Amino acid sequence: MSAKPRPENATALVTGASKGIGAAVAIALAQDGWRVGVNYRSDKAGAEKTVKAIEEAGGKAIALEGDVADANGVPDALISTLESELGPVLALVNNAGITADGLAIQLEDEQWDKVIDTNLTAAFRMTRRAMRPMLKARFGRIVNIASVVGPRANAGQANYAAAKAGLIGMTKTVAAEVARRGVTVNAVAPGFIATSMTEDVPDAVIDAVPAKRPGTPEEVAAAVRFLASDDAGYVTGSTLYVDGGMSA
Repeated sequence: MSAKPRPENATALVTGASKGIGAAVAIALAQDGWRVGVNYRSDKAGAEKTVKAIEEAGGKAIALEGDVADANGVPDALISTLESELGPVLALVNNAGITADGLAIQLEDEQWDKVIDTNLTAAFRMTRRAMRPMLKARFGRIVNIASVVGPRANAGQANYAAAKAGLIGMTKTVAAEVARRGVTVNAVAPGFIATSMTEDVPDAVIDAVPAKRPGTPEEVAAAVRFLASDDAGYVTGSTLYVDGGMSA
């Protein structure tokens, strides 16, 4: 049996898509024929810019405000709104993430909690809600944006590393649970990518990358685009590293 092709009017939701990797992913998925929900927490202008880029290229997209770390109905509200505006949500990219760095001995509970809540717990809640229509349609694509920091130590990021390692573990487990229903769950683990989040990273970090350059959001988006495609119907539970050789 071959994998079921993507249904018509299928819609993708990308969290944290107002800029950087999220915006690049939203644009790439639209180029592949997905209708796209561009989620943002506070950067409305950035989200609207992403939507405009998609629409100018002939795609369909809407901006959706919502803090994914808010457990009070946000996952359901985002997906329900997108379903009513554009169509069935059959792809979810959990991209929203934050950092609050510091050596473990100095990390406050608040720094730990907010990183885990946004980068891991919110991804779980979004995944749990998104799976309902996917299981019903017997087609779905979930892609979690993890990090090379998950399986690889990076001093000063115990909270971030724990969240991203947990995200990879969650990816594998959920993938095994829903594989027979035509839903794939994978992760993409970027390394050092040139975004606003990495502007202050010292040159020594780039020197440690075997490729000797930072990656681009578009290179990460290309990996997500493949995992969301019909061609990746037999790829699930995997983590694709986009890191210039850092994990080698």
